[in-house]
Amino acid sequence: MGAGNAWACIASPVLITELAFPTQRAQFTSLYNSTWYLGSIVAAWTTFGTFRILNTWSWRIPSVIQGVPPLIQMCLILFFPESPRWLVDQGRDEEAIHTIAKYHAAGNRDDPLVAFEYDEIKEALRLEKEVAQTSSYKQIFTNKGNLKRMRIIIALAFFSQWSGNGLVSYYLNIVLEGIGITSEFDKNLFNGILQIYNLGTAYMGALVVERAGRRTLFLTSTGGMCLTYAIWTACSAAYQKSVVYVPGSEAAGNPEIQSANTNAGNAVAAMIFIYYGFYNIALSPLLVSYTVEILPFRIRSKGLMIMQLCVSASLVFNQYVNPIALDALEWRYYIVYTVWIGFEFVYLYFTIVETKGKNGHPLPLEEISALFDGDEVREDIAASSEAAVSEKPQKGDLAMMENGMGSSGNLVSEQQIERADQKL
Repeated sequence: MGAGNAWACIASPVLITELAFPTQRAQFTSLYNSTWYLGSIVAAWTTFGTFRILNTWSWRIPSVIQGVPPLIQMCLILFFPESPRWLVDQGRDEEAIHTIAKYHAAGNRDDPLVAFEYDEIKEALRLEKEVAQTSSYKQIFTNKGNLKRMRIIIALAFFSQWSGNGLVSYYLNIVLEGIGITSEFDKNLFNGILQIYNLGTAYMGALVVERAGRRTLFLTSTGGMCLTYAIWTACSAAYQKSVVYVPGSEAAGNPEIQSANTNAGNAVAAMIFIYYGFYNIALSPLLVSYTVEILPFRIRSKGLMIMQLCVSASLVFNQYVNPIALDALEWRYYIVYTVWIGFEFVYLYFTIVETKGKNGHPLPLEEISALFDGDEVREDIAASSEAAVSEKPQKGDLAMMENGMGSSGNLVSEQQIERADQKL
């Protein structure tokens, strides 16, 4: 399961990015990573329905159900289109053009957008082959622009798991018992409702990414989480200090609460929802989509793999440190995360690069690369574009390009792309 999940996490966002309609690329890739909450909803409500079964099927049923989504995927993947970029790289240009036309131009091979995207892929692959000898992991950590990218990507990978969300994701049982919610029914119900809420707020962040901007979402997310965690910490402290146990129950090893500040406990429950609202607008949808879009083609899969490795490494901490620290420090452990999230805000404030285009329109991937690699790259892109536009049609060019769409260097204007997007 671990190997299959890892392969899917590398291949899926890359395929989505290369298949998505240009003006919808960021939203689709952001929705991809947000949709993991759909699995959380199934898991939460399955256990809500089975926890009262008084035999081994209480855990067997959730385990069996976990095998259903992979089975569905195995069937549906047979109908997936291949990436046009991969088809062109394999010399299967006609299939690539057919795929672009089918998904981006309603099957019209003569649409100028089809020629534009095909040209863009051909040029990207040509440049990739020119620098193939430098396409290595060493380049990722030696090139100035790539270092700037990796400082952001690695930080986001750890921030996505070290923002306090690991406490609720893995140890919600302990967190809820710390505010007096001890009923198995109440805990499972709380978890089920939380996962539905998480899916909705994550989708909201994914859908506004182009209008709000990546930098705005990241800073709003971390700033809101920090403030919420501070209130969460204060309310947890107020609740736990107010608890009065039934005399003699502590000595018996089964403490029963006689009285407590229930308002403080309810406030913590509310803060969990508010906290996740802030977390979900950025760290759920943008972790993958921002990583994919700022990485150039030649190192995109390598950089994505490094990000996933860092996420896995951060989960080791969550798995083995959080339960021990939470048991030893109780509400005081929340102070650690409050300070850490404050550090995240400062770090992202000075490192996150905005990749939103003007008026909510996405920047081309080449322009995003220029934001990290400097003005000289932008000049190279401009020079390459001018040379492509002035290039004359050559004998043997694809018939579709000879038929009113110009040579292999023709570009499509932003207005044409907008019109095609509206028509789609």
